[in-house]
Amino acid sequence: MSVTVKRARATDPGPRALIEASQALMRSLYPPEENHFLPIEALDAADIRFFAAYEDDAPLGCGALHVKPGYGELKSVFVAEAARGRGVGALLLDRLERTARDEALPLIRLETGDKLAAAHRLYARHGFAVRGPFGDYAENGSSVFMEKRL
Repeated sequence: MSVTVKRARATDPGPRALIEASQALMRSLYPPEENHFLPIEALDAADIRFFAAYEDDAPLGCGALHVKPGYGELKSVFVAEAARGRGVGALLLDRLERTARDEALPLIRLETGDKLAAAHRLYARHGFAVRGPFGDYAENGSSVFMEKRL
């Protein structure tokens, strides 16, 4: 597998298609008030580091690190269905973690859905542990909050 992970713009066609697929999946699984994804355009903000994984020119996955005071928050981590099980998610997480370290952040946090078992396993394999809500999140019965100290 010759997959590369590089900085990208969320609004470019390949990454946009991945994010649209991710958001469609979230909308199919959860009611609107339980979806916490950012609008695609917001993922190109100055305080967000957005990455996409490519094989040749084909986008396979994406993910973002939102740099916040005292921590980084993972957003929009997604791997296309056809690319799952190939290590793309692990490559994205490694790049996002390196970026958080480069930003001198002491920890990474995330919110994901309770129905996303494969994502939970991926995060746990990479050292994330379940924690309570953080930031503006509230307990809603379907969110799973995780954290990794760097």
